[in-house]
Amino acid sequence: MKAEILHMLRSSAAVVSGEHLSETLGISRVSIWKHIQKLRENGYRIEASATGYRLTETPDVLFPWEFYGRSERIAYYPEIGSTMDVAKKMARKGCAAMTVVVADKQTSGRGRLQRQWYSDPGGLYFTMVLRPCVPVLESFKIGFLASASMAELLRRRFEVDAGVKWPNDILVGGAKLCGMLAELEAEPDRVIFLNIGMGINVNNAPRKMEPSAVSLKVVLGRHISRRDLLAAYLDIFEERLERIDLDQVVAEWKKYTVTVGKAVRVVTANDEICGVAEDIDDSGALMIRQDDGAIRRAIYGDCFMQ
Repeated sequence: MKAEILHMLRSSAAVVSGEHLSETLGISRVSIWKHIQKLRENGYRIEASATGYRLTETPDVLFPWEFYGRSERIAYYPEIGSTMDVAKKMARKGCAAMTVVVADKQTSGRGRLQRQWYSDPGGLYFTMVLRPCVPVLESFKIGFLASASMAELLRRRFEVDAGVKWPNDILVGGAKLCGMLAELEAEPDRVIFLNIGMGINVNNAPRKMEPSAVSLKVVLGRHISRRDLLAAYLDIFEERLERIDLDQVVAEWKKYTVTVGKAVRVVTANDEICGVAEDIDDSGALMIRQDDGAIRRAIYGDCFMQ
């Protein structure tokens, strides 16, 4: 109901009467007033007069009701261990596709190879539960689609030169802006669920713990609405997911790559590959030409630009 009230207030430049809200939403004017009061308690500035209500200011919050049309699929936590862990439990219990677990802060956020992901307040941390109808062996392309969609959104919305570093980090000016993690559960012939988690440095100060990272606030010199960023991303990603052409995903991803042509070092749990990144093959592997001219394929791992 709060999502509906906010949607109506935002859709009108004028004051919206309590009577109109009540009739449209099918609840009493007393109930409308109680919802308005609750919104005010959560930081919304809503002017009340004899003629009705007007929304004048919205806090940077990630409550489910902030995502009109999606509120039932948003699970919000002020603080949580890991959005990936909660999303996995929800996925196993059968939650709907495109359920999103989002948190203001993570205490046990993680990246690839179980590395710690620092999740300070002001950043955007979320995991999407996906149930794509794709072959298991091609499910990695959903991750490529997710990171390419984020790079495209950042370029289009904020005019920043966002690029994708293999496998799926987002860089701006050579500094890490966004990290991504994917976890899959599948049977031999089908994907049960694919969870994709993202940590985006929005208004936080990541350089205190990660000198090679940067935030949107630092890049743009202003505060960014995390709600607007997440809502825009979910819209663009879901739309692209619905019309996905698996044969074109890798080529699309390459439009934003900052890895190909660069000297790299790829570290896995048991190996290290150094050389020049020559290409990304159709399986998503990074093709690395070593000093002796031999080509090695990196299927997974952390990639460091030399």
